[in-house]
Amino acid sequence: MTKLKVKYGRDPNYKPQNPIFQLIAGGCSSMVDVMLMQPLDVITTRLQLQNDTIMGPDHYAGMSDAIKKIYRKEGMTAFWRGLVPVLVIDTPKRSIKFLVFDQSQQLFMFGAPWPSPPTYAFAGGLGGIVEALIQNPFEIIKITQQASRQKLPSIQVAKKIIENQGYGLHGLYRGMPTMVARNVVFNVIYFGSYWSVRDATPTCQRFEFLRNFTIACAASLLSCVASLPLDIVKTRIQGPQPVPGKVKYSGTLNTVLQICREEGWKALYKGLLPVTIRMVPGGAILLVGYEYIIKLLVSKYNK
Repeated sequence: MTKLKVKYGRDPNYKPQNPIFQLIAGGCSSMVDVMLMQPLDVITTRLQLQNDTIMGPDHYAGMSDAIKKIYRKEGMTAFWRGLVPVLVIDTPKRSIKFLVFDQSQQLFMFGAPWPSPPTYAFAGGLGGIVEALIQNPFEIIKITQQASRQKLPSIQVAKKIIENQGYGLHGLYRGMPTMVARNVVFNVIYFGSYWSVRDATPTCQRFEFLRNFTIACAASLLSCVASLPLDIVKTRIQGPQPVPGKVKYSGTLNTVLQICREEGWKALYKGLLPVTIRMVPGGAILLVGYEYIIKLLVSKYNK
Protein backbone atom coordinates (compact mmCIF):
# COMPACT_ATOMS: atom_id res chain seq x y z
CA MET A 1 0.00 0.00 0.00
CA THR A 2 1.36 3.42 -0.96
CA LYS A 3 2.21 5.53 2.02
CA LEU A 4 0.69 9.00 1.97
CA LYS A 5 2.78 11.90 3.10
CA VAL A 6 0.74 14.76 4.51
CA LYS A 7 2.17 18.22 3.90
CA TYR A 8 0.93 21.51 5.37
CA GLY A 9 2.60 24.43 3.66
CA ARG A 10 5.79 24.48 1.66
CA ASP A 11 9.20 23.66 2.99
CA PRO A 12 10.38 26.45 5.35
CA ASN A 13 13.57 26.58 3.28
CA TYR A 14 11.60 27.16 0.07
CA LYS A 15 13.06 29.75 -2.27
CA PRO A 16 11.54 31.08 -5.52
CA GLN A 17 12.63 29.21 -8.63
CA ASN A 18 14.88 30.61 -11.35
CA PRO A 19 12.93 33.51 -12.96
CA ILE A 20 13.91 32.29 -16.43
CA PHE A 21 12.39 28.89 -15.68
CA GLN A 22 9.21 30.59 -14.47
CA LEU A 23 8.90 32.67 -17.63
CA ILE A 24 9.44 29.64 -19.88
CA ALA A 25 7.01 27.44 -17.92
CA GLY A 26 4.32 30.12 -17.83
CA GLY A 27 4.66 30.80 -21.55
CA CYS A 28 4.58 27.15 -22.63
CA SER A 29 1.56 26.25 -20.51
CA SER A 30 -0.21 29.38 -21.74
CA MET A 31 0.32 28.51 -25.42
CA VAL A 32 -1.17 25.05 -24.94
CA ASP A 33 -4.17 26.52 -23.11
CA VAL A 34 -4.85 29.19 -25.75
CA MET A 35 -4.61 26.86 -28.75
CA LEU A 36 -6.99 24.33 -27.22
CA MET A 37 -9.52 26.72 -25.67
CA GLN A 38 -9.76 29.63 -28.16
CA PRO A 39 -13.02 28.39 -29.80
CA LEU A 40 -14.81 28.50 -26.45
CA ASP A 41 -13.43 31.98 -25.83
CA VAL A 42 -14.97 33.19 -29.11
CA ILE A 43 -18.35 31.65 -28.25
CA THR A 44 -18.28 33.14 -24.75
CA THR A 45 -17.48 36.63 -26.07
CA ARG A 46 -20.35 36.50 -28.58
CA LEU A 47 -22.83 35.39 -25.90
CA GLN A 48 -21.68 38.03 -23.42
CA LEU A 49 -21.87 40.89 -25.92
CA GLN A 50 -25.41 40.30 -27.14
CA ASN A 51 -28.38 41.98 -25.46
CA ASP A 52 -31.13 39.40 -24.95
CA THR A 53 -33.82 42.08 -25.22
CA ILE A 54 -32.88 42.60 -28.88
CA MET A 55 -33.73 39.59 -31.01
CA GLY A 56 -32.67 39.03 -34.61
CA PRO A 57 -31.38 36.45 -37.10
CA ASP A 58 -27.88 36.68 -35.62
CA HIS A 59 -29.05 36.23 -32.02
CA TYR A 60 -27.65 33.18 -30.25
CA ALA A 61 -30.12 31.15 -28.18
CA GLY A 62 -27.31 29.43 -26.30
CA MET A 63 -23.95 27.74 -26.62
CA SER A 64 -25.01 25.04 -29.09
CA ASP A 65 -26.92 27.58 -31.21
CA ALA A 66 -23.85 29.84 -31.29
CA ILE A 67 -21.64 26.96 -32.45
CA LYS A 68 -24.07 26.09 -35.27
CA LYS A 69 -24.54 29.66 -36.50
CA ILE A 70 -20.87 30.61 -36.34
CA TYR A 71 -19.84 27.47 -38.22
CA ARG A 72 -22.60 27.79 -40.84
CA LYS A 73 -22.19 31.51 -41.54
CA GLU A 74 -18.48 32.12 -40.91
CA GLY A 75 -16.73 28.77 -41.22
CA MET A 76 -14.44 26.77 -38.95
CA THR A 77 -11.68 29.39 -38.86
CA ALA A 78 -14.05 31.83 -37.12
CA PHE A 79 -13.62 29.83 -33.91
CA TRP A 80 -9.96 30.88 -33.82
CA ARG A 81 -10.68 34.52 -34.67
CA GLY A 82 -8.62 36.88 -32.53
CA LEU A 83 -6.02 34.17 -31.92
CA VAL A 84 -3.02 36.29 -32.95
CA PRO A 85 -3.40 39.04 -30.32
CA VAL A 86 -4.21 36.39 -27.71
CA LEU A 87 -1.05 34.39 -28.47
CA VAL A 88 1.07 37.53 -28.74
CA ILE A 89 0.00 38.81 -25.34
CA ASP A 90 -1.10 35.76 -23.35
CA THR A 91 2.24 34.00 -23.59
CA PRO A 92 4.33 36.83 -22.06
CA LYS A 93 1.67 38.23 -19.70
CA ARG A 94 0.92 34.86 -18.13
CA SER A 95 4.64 34.21 -17.85
CA ILE A 96 4.99 37.50 -16.01
CA LYS A 97 1.94 36.74 -13.84
CA PHE A 98 3.43 33.46 -12.66
CA LEU A 99 6.79 35.17 -12.15
CA VAL A 100 5.22 37.93 -10.03
CA PHE A 101 3.16 35.40 -8.07
CA ASP A 102 6.12 33.26 -7.13
CA GLN A 103 8.69 36.01 -6.58
CA SER A 104 6.35 38.24 -4.53
CA GLN A 105 5.38 35.59 -1.98
CA GLN A 106 8.28 36.66 0.23
CA LEU A 107 6.51 40.05 0.61
CA PHE A 108 3.39 38.47 2.08
CA MET A 109 4.76 35.92 4.56
CA PHE A 110 3.57 38.03 7.52
CA GLY A 111 6.20 36.52 9.80
CA ALA A 112 5.33 32.90 8.97
CA PRO A 113 8.15 30.46 8.15
CA TRP A 114 6.47 29.43 4.90
CA PRO A 115 3.67 30.63 2.60
CA SER A 116 0.12 30.54 4.01
CA PRO A 117 -3.30 31.02 2.30
CA PRO A 118 -3.08 34.84 2.66
CA THR A 119 0.39 34.71 1.08
CA TYR A 120 -0.95 32.93 -1.99
CA ALA A 121 -4.01 35.19 -2.18
CA PHE A 122 -2.09 38.48 -1.98
CA ALA A 123 0.63 37.30 -4.37
CA GLY A 124 -2.05 36.10 -6.79
CA GLY A 125 -3.86 39.44 -6.60
CA LEU A 126 -0.63 41.33 -7.31
CA GLY A 127 0.03 39.07 -10.28
CA GLY A 128 -3.50 39.79 -11.52
CA ILE A 129 -2.93 43.56 -11.39
CA VAL A 130 0.30 43.32 -13.38
CA GLU A 131 -1.43 41.00 -15.85
CA ALA A 132 -4.28 43.50 -16.37
CA LEU A 133 -1.91 46.39 -17.10
CA ILE A 134 -0.25 44.36 -19.86
CA GLN A 135 -3.39 42.69 -21.17
CA ASN A 136 -5.91 45.53 -21.58
CA PRO A 137 -4.98 46.90 -25.05
CA PHE A 138 -4.83 43.42 -26.55
CA GLU A 139 -8.13 42.48 -24.90
CA ILE A 140 -9.79 45.45 -26.61
CA ILE A 141 -8.46 44.29 -29.99
CA LYS A 142 -9.42 40.65 -29.36
CA ILE A 143 -12.99 41.44 -28.29
CA THR A 144 -13.48 43.74 -31.29
CA GLN A 145 -12.31 40.96 -33.62
CA GLN A 146 -14.39 38.26 -31.98
CA ALA A 147 -17.53 40.40 -31.96
CA SER A 148 -17.24 41.09 -35.69
CA ARG A 149 -18.85 38.81 -38.27
CA GLN A 150 -16.04 39.79 -40.65
CA LYS A 151 -12.37 38.85 -40.68
CA LEU A 152 -10.48 41.88 -39.42
CA PRO A 153 -6.65 41.88 -39.17
CA SER A 154 -5.32 42.76 -35.72
CA ILE A 155 -3.24 45.70 -37.02
CA GLN A 156 -6.26 47.16 -38.82
CA VAL A 157 -8.41 46.88 -35.69
CA ALA A 158 -5.72 48.50 -33.53
CA LYS A 159 -5.26 51.40 -35.97
CA LYS A 160 -9.00 52.05 -36.13
CA ILE A 161 -9.35 52.07 -32.33
CA ILE A 162 -6.38 54.44 -31.93
CA GLU A 163 -7.65 56.77 -34.68
CA ASN A 164 -11.19 56.94 -33.29
CA GLN A 165 -10.67 56.66 -29.53
CA GLY A 166 -6.95 57.04 -28.81
CA TYR A 167 -4.69 55.20 -26.39
CA GLY A 168 -6.25 56.16 -23.04
CA LEU A 169 -9.26 55.10 -20.98
CA HIS A 170 -11.56 55.72 -23.95
CA GLY A 171 -9.36 53.75 -26.36
CA LEU A 172 -6.93 50.89 -25.86
CA TYR A 173 -7.22 51.15 -22.08
CA ARG A 174 -11.00 51.31 -22.04
CA GLY A 175 -12.44 49.33 -19.13
CA MET A 176 -9.12 49.21 -17.29
CA PRO A 177 -10.58 49.56 -13.73
CA THR A 178 -13.02 46.72 -14.40
CA MET A 179 -10.25 44.59 -15.89
CA VAL A 180 -8.12 45.09 -12.77
CA ALA A 181 -11.06 44.25 -10.48
CA ARG A 182 -11.88 41.09 -12.44
CA ASN A 183 -8.26 39.92 -12.50
CA VAL A 184 -7.78 40.52 -8.78
CA VAL A 185 -10.93 38.58 -7.85
CA PHE A 186 -10.03 35.74 -10.20
CA ASN A 187 -6.38 35.38 -9.23
CA VAL A 188 -6.86 35.78 -5.48
CA ILE A 189 -9.21 32.77 -5.54
CA TYR A 190 -7.35 30.92 -8.31
CA PHE A 191 -3.89 30.92 -6.73
CA GLY A 192 -5.08 31.19 -3.14
CA SER A 193 -7.38 28.18 -3.21
CA TYR A 194 -5.16 25.97 -5.40
CA TRP A 195 -1.95 26.28 -3.43
CA SER A 196 -3.67 26.32 -0.04
CA VAL A 197 -5.65 23.13 -0.71
CA ARG A 198 -2.69 21.52 -2.46
CA ASP A 199 -0.44 22.15 0.54
CA ALA A 200 -3.02 20.88 3.04
CA THR A 201 -4.04 17.62 1.35
CA PRO A 202 -2.27 14.25 1.48
CA THR A 203 0.01 13.48 -1.43
CA CYS A 204 1.60 10.39 -2.91
CA GLN A 205 3.66 10.11 -6.06
CA ARG A 206 1.35 7.66 -7.82
CA PHE A 207 -1.68 9.97 -7.75
CA GLU A 208 0.08 13.34 -7.67
CA PHE A 209 -0.97 14.43 -11.16
CA LEU A 210 -4.62 13.44 -10.61
CA ARG A 211 -4.68 15.19 -7.24
CA ASN A 212 -3.13 18.39 -8.58
CA PHE A 213 -5.34 18.47 -11.69
CA THR A 214 -8.51 17.93 -9.62
CA ILE A 215 -7.60 20.70 -7.18
CA ALA A 216 -6.70 23.00 -10.10
CA CYS A 217 -10.08 22.33 -11.76
CA ALA A 218 -11.90 23.16 -8.52
CA ALA A 219 -9.85 26.35 -8.05
CA SER A 220 -10.56 27.39 -11.65
CA LEU A 221 -14.29 26.77 -11.22
CA LEU A 222 -14.51 28.83 -8.03
CA SER A 223 -12.54 31.75 -9.45
CA CYS A 224 -14.51 31.63 -12.69
CA VAL A 225 -17.93 31.77 -11.00
CA ALA A 226 -16.82 34.54 -8.62
CA SER A 227 -15.35 36.77 -11.36
CA LEU A 228 -17.87 36.15 -14.16
CA PRO A 229 -20.11 39.17 -13.41
CA LEU A 230 -17.08 41.45 -13.66
CA ASP A 231 -16.04 39.66 -16.85
CA ILE A 232 -19.48 40.36 -18.36
CA VAL A 233 -19.23 44.02 -17.37
CA LYS A 234 -15.68 44.25 -18.74
CA THR A 235 -16.72 42.75 -22.07
CA ARG A 236 -19.66 45.17 -22.43
CA ILE A 237 -17.43 48.17 -21.70
CA GLN A 238 -14.56 47.04 -23.92
CA GLY A 239 -16.62 45.64 -26.80
CA PRO A 240 -18.43 47.47 -29.60
CA GLN A 241 -21.29 49.57 -28.20
CA PRO A 242 -24.89 48.66 -29.21
CA VAL A 243 -25.31 51.95 -31.10
CA PRO A 244 -22.21 53.01 -33.10
CA GLY A 245 -20.88 56.38 -31.97
CA LYS A 246 -22.83 56.35 -28.70
CA VAL A 247 -21.27 55.09 -25.46
CA LYS A 248 -23.77 53.08 -23.44
CA TYR A 249 -21.52 51.09 -21.11
CA SER A 250 -18.97 53.41 -19.51
CA GLY A 251 -18.29 52.39 -15.91
CA THR A 252 -18.37 49.28 -13.75
CA LEU A 253 -21.27 50.20 -11.45
CA ASN A 254 -23.19 51.97 -14.20
CA THR A 255 -22.89 48.93 -16.47
CA VAL A 256 -23.97 46.53 -13.70
CA LEU A 257 -27.08 48.62 -13.02
CA GLN A 258 -27.96 48.89 -16.71
CA ILE A 259 -27.61 45.16 -17.29
CA CYS A 260 -29.73 44.31 -14.23
CA ARG A 261 -32.38 46.89 -15.13
CA GLU A 262 -32.70 45.90 -18.80
CA GLU A 263 -31.91 42.17 -18.75
CA GLY A 264 -32.16 41.05 -15.12
CA TRP A 265 -29.43 39.99 -12.71
CA LYS A 266 -29.12 36.59 -14.37
CA ALA A 267 -27.54 38.33 -17.37
CA LEU A 268 -24.44 38.84 -15.19
CA TYR A 269 -23.91 35.09 -15.48
CA LYS A 270 -24.57 34.90 -19.20
CA GLY A 271 -22.36 32.36 -20.91
CA LEU A 272 -21.61 30.55 -17.64
CA LEU A 273 -21.55 27.14 -19.33
CA PRO A 274 -19.00 27.94 -22.08
CA VAL A 275 -16.97 30.02 -19.63
CA THR A 276 -16.68 27.14 -17.17
CA ILE A 277 -16.05 24.61 -19.94
CA ARG A 278 -13.27 26.85 -21.21
CA MET A 279 -11.80 28.05 -17.91
CA VAL A 280 -11.93 24.92 -15.74
CA PRO A 281 -9.70 22.68 -17.90
CA GLY A 282 -7.78 25.70 -19.19
CA GLY A 283 -6.99 26.92 -15.69
CA ALA A 284 -5.96 23.42 -14.67
CA ILE A 285 -3.68 23.10 -17.71
CA LEU A 286 -2.00 26.38 -16.75
CA LEU A 287 -1.35 25.51 -13.11
CA VAL A 288 -0.39 21.87 -13.51
CA GLY A 289 1.51 22.48 -16.76
CA TYR A 290 3.46 25.29 -15.12
CA GLU A 291 4.44 23.08 -12.19
CA TYR A 292 5.57 20.15 -14.31
CA ILE A 293 7.52 22.28 -16.78
CA ILE A 294 9.28 23.96 -13.84
CA LYS A 295 10.19 20.55 -12.43
CA LEU A 296 11.46 19.41 -15.83
CA LEU A 297 13.63 22.50 -16.27
CA VAL A 298 15.01 22.27 -12.73
CA SER A 299 15.86 18.57 -13.08
CA LYS A 300 17.58 19.12 -16.42
CA TYR A 301 19.38 22.45 -16.06
CA ASN A 302 19.64 23.26 -12.34
CA LYS A 303 22.11 20.58 -11.29
